[in-house]
Amino acid sequence: MSRSLLERRLSDVAARLKKLREDLRVAQEQHLHFAEEAEDARLRSLVSETPLHQRESREAARAAETMARHREDVAAEIERLERSQDDLLDQMLAAGDGS
Repeated sequence: MSRSLLERRLSDVAARLKKLREDLRVAQEQHLHFAEEAEDARLRSLVSETPLHQRESREAARAAETMARHREDVAAEIERLERSQDDLLDQMLAAGDGS
């Protein structure tokens, strides 16, 4: 692969990593918020023992679980891109050694 193509791909990966890291930061904040809401709803459900509060508790827990899965997906994509970035850097070094 040509050096210019490697540099372009490396630049693309770096830009995607930057965006995903910001997405991960936001997802972590949102997960914390939803987890706190779910815990509050769970406590209200335990205290009141009404069907309405039980349903609210289930819905809040489901929202927190969904955000946790999203956060994990973003983190996995970051790990994949970091490996790709490492591979591209290795290729650039190898191409530089061959010159």
